[in-house]
Amino acid sequence: RHRRDFQSLTDIISPRGIYRLSDNVYKDYPDATSKMSKCNTYSSRIFEQLPEMFYDQEPNDGTNYIKMLGRKNNQRIYKWVQKNYVRENDITNKYKVLVPQAIGSGALGEVLTGPLIADPLTGFTETFISIGLADTREEAEAILKYVKSKFARTMLSVLKVTQNNTREMWRMIPLQDFTSQSDIDWSQSVAEIDRQLYEKYGLADNEIEFIETHVKEMV
Repeated sequence: RHRRDFQSLTDIISPRGIYRLSDNVYKDYPDATSKMSKCNTYSSRIFEQLPEMFYDQEPNDGTNYIKMLGRKNNQRIYKWVQKNYVRENDITNKYKVLVPQAIGSGALGEVLTGPLIADPLTGFTETFISIGLADTREEAEAILKYVKSKFARTMLSVLKVTQNNTREMWRMIPLQDFTSQSDIDWSQSVAEIDRQLYEKYGLADNEIEFIETHVKEMV
């Protein structure tokens, strides 16, 4: 029952494989091709596949680096990689909100584990998806509150029925204006933002009660 003017949150969610290896990687690491099994993205296993390309701290050697968020040994970690090893994309220089690409079980309105704001010059492996192309941290904080809202997570549950949390799962969630010009006051608490969203979309009392009693709170 999509209205013709419906805009989905997926408009600002990154597609899979947004971070790709540049040609410089293959020049400097000729064996990268065999190690990556023909995959040229920053895959979920790239820290293990090409450890020689990453640093635990940003080197002070006059080269430009970006920080990459990934997982290793079941822990979230950041590594540094030369900026020219990453093919250019639209989101590296923006603020964005990252959430795991596999999360939970698909239960109605489940809590999302550890969504976080990533600053400009921060990238991520395919372990995560990115929401937003924000120019300011305030805008990213608004996106984070929306992701935490009971309203958005209820809408996520329409399509997300397993742990699979790809971009497509978010298609039923309406896009919002996350700037200070928005019809939602993003400076409010998540609970108050939910109340504004219920009113904006004309939810009936019984619908609001269902969400409030069935969906766990995220603060």
